[in-house]
Formats: sequence, structure tokens, C-alpha cells
Amino acid sequence: MLKEKQERRAKVLRETKETTIDAEVTLDAVGDTQIETGTPFFDHMLEQTFRHALFDIKLKAKGDLAIDAHHTIEDCGYTIGQAIKKALGERVGIARYGSALIPMDESLAQVAVDLSGRPALHFQLPFAGEKIGNCDVCLFREFFNAFSLALGAALHLTSLHGENDHHRIEGIFKGLGHALRAAVKIDEKLQQNVLSTKGCLSGIYGK
Repeated sequence: MLKEKQERRAKVLRETKETTIDAEVTLDAVGDTQIETGTPFFDHMLEQTFRHALFDIKLKAKGDLAIDAHHTIEDCGYTIGQAIKKALGERVGIARYGSALIPMDESLAQVAVDLSGRPALHFQLPFAGEKIGNCDVCLFREFFNAFSLALGAALHLTSLHGENDHHRIEGIFKGLGHALRAAVKIDEKLQQNVLSTKGCLSGIYGK
């Protein structure tokens, strides 16, 4: 059970033949980021999410970038999701839901999150190009899918309109930060309960 003023913080190390990902996340923080994945544009997007969520993160990733960034970006999703899940514990007292409507210059992003314990992803963003900086745009869906699975969260990420791919995906990452900040917030009215008639938010399916 979540105790008052208990620090919600977790560290996860993921090691495979393809990647080594070391992540440390603190939920009740100020948005300080130390991120090194070897893919600068992806680093920039993660910085946006954690700055807007007001979560601190230390993330260091080493992957087989000589092949491409697929394994690194996907495994960062798994590792960050696992760290946030671990920091949330039994999810006692959290608001559970969060959403955001984020304008980013000419683009508009809509993001909704449910920390239900049940992973699901809706990702709707038709990119005009194949790359942003050195990052293949097809890898963003892989990141969000892995993040959703590891965290146990339903993510609905939609770019409603926009002309610039950079602006459109940045709005999604910023919106995720705002939605997560709302979803993890402790609601004092819940006391030592969870916001579910099932009495549990930590299971993967049916809880």
C-alpha cells in the first residue's frame, strides 16, 4: 500500500544481446533529464515527455545502432515502462486517467492514458516523410507499443492535424507527459483505495 510521502522511484536494467538499457525514474520530481540513447532526436522527444510529466529520469542505452535504431528505441520503451510500473507499485490512490490536447505550432496532438494494468495502443499519425533527423519515423509506434505493454497502460495517441512531422510527433510526446502527470497524481479522496470496481489496477488482464 502507498504510504504518505513515500518516494515513488524505481530503477530497471534490461540486458539482451542487442541492447543494454539502464533507466531510473522518479515520479514526484521536477523533470530533470539525463538521457543518452545514441539517437539524438529520440533523446529530444524523451526529454519533452519527462519534462512535461515532471518526472526525473536517468536513461543510458547502448544498442546495435550499426544495424539500425529499432532494437534500441523499442527496448527503451520496455525499460521505461517497467520503471514507471515499478515506481507506481499497486497504483493505490492514483487518478488513473490523464489526457491532454497539445498545440505545437501549426499541429495539434490529442493524448489519453489509462493506467488500468491492461495494455493497448492506438497511434494515429500519418507522417509525410520517412525520417526526422536520424530517426526512422516507423520506430515511434514500436516505442509506444513497448511502453504500453511494459507499463500496463492504454495509450491513445492522435495527431489531429499539422504540416510538419517534427511538430506533430513532438506534440504527441509532450501530450504523453501531461497525461502521465495527471494519471499518476495521488487523489486524497481515494485514500488507500484504487479507482476501479475490481479493486486492482496492477494486473495485466482482467484486473
